[in-house]
Amino acid sequence: MDLQTFWFILIAVLFIGYFFLEGFDFGVGILMPFVSKDEVDRRVTINTIGPFWDANEVWLITAGGAMFAAFPHWYATLFSGFYLPLFLILLALIVRAVGFEFRSKMKERWWRLTADHFIFWGSVLPAFLWGVAFTNIVIGLPIGEDMNFTGTLPALLNPYALLGGLVSLVMFTLHGAIFLSLRTTDELKARVEKTAKLMWIPVGVILLTFALLGYRQTILFEEFGIIPGTLPMIAIVSFLAVIVFMNINRFGYAFAATGATIVFGSLVVFQGMFPLVMPSSLDPDFHLTIYNASSSDLTLTIMSVLAIIFVPIILAYQGWSYWVFRERVTRDAIPRS
Repeated sequence: MDLQTFWFILIAVLFIGYFFLEGFDFGVGILMPFVSKDEVDRRVTINTIGPFWDANEVWLITAGGAMFAAFPHWYATLFSGFYLPLFLILLALIVRAVGFEFRSKMKERWWRLTADHFIFWGSVLPAFLWGVAFTNIVIGLPIGEDMNFTGTLPALLNPYALLGGLVSLVMFTLHGAIFLSLRTTDELKARVEKTAKLMWIPVGVILLTFALLGYRQTILFEEFGIIPGTLPMIAIVSFLAVIVFMNINRFGYAFAATGATIVFGSLVVFQGMFPLVMPSSLDPDFHLTIYNASSSDLTLTIMSVLAIIFVPIILAYQGWSYWVFRERVTRDAIPRS
């Protein structure tokens, strides 16, 4: 394995970890207005992800930093071509953080409703736009010989990309509903379990439509032909397992299954692109690859040493935090104010 391949894999792992972890707290933020019946329910819902949401965002920051250092041409083309969508994602994440951090600083009802809107829309927008962005990448973008994006914003909002945004939105919402079922009790738990079961069929229809169209719209399945490869099949089986586990009330296994669907679905994207990082729709000679978009070997070597040292430490710390805050959040634990 050369250094370029190593860093492509590491960046893929960082993005996949981000989608798995941030996916469920996006889902919780999206569901909060619909599954909460009163102020206590809303606070319980927020507290289920309170210890985790900001740490989950670190995966995105790390992925962006790794991309900038390891593949500067990939970073430059991506951020210039997707400048407005990425700006909106950043703005939404900032607004969402304000909602989480300042919601309880004022007791007025208008302020808490405003914070709830910040959390809801700050979860919906990134969940949708990440799907739009990655779908556009696997379709292929108008990238010229100079590695510059030559397209327009309306072109990014094509029907298949919007469908990709809907896929990520509904999948993260289902993931969040099952996470909530593991972290809540009593009536709130019953509501989110019912919500998750009701969501499974429409989410499945959307995923199936996206996957079938993907055979014609993207570069991801070129090596598979008509029959899906191993990774797509694992993603399909994982999603089918979700409803099986929910129906026998094994929501812990169901959460693992939605997580596996996200992980293996994301792996399909990165495996299908490799060794490309941004396909060009203008000319195959203009594709950005892990080689023509990378930094020098010296830079990658230094980064690799640092990654081998610090990534396990960060993973251990985050795993420890999940263990510490593993208990369910109850209504009795919420002060009445």
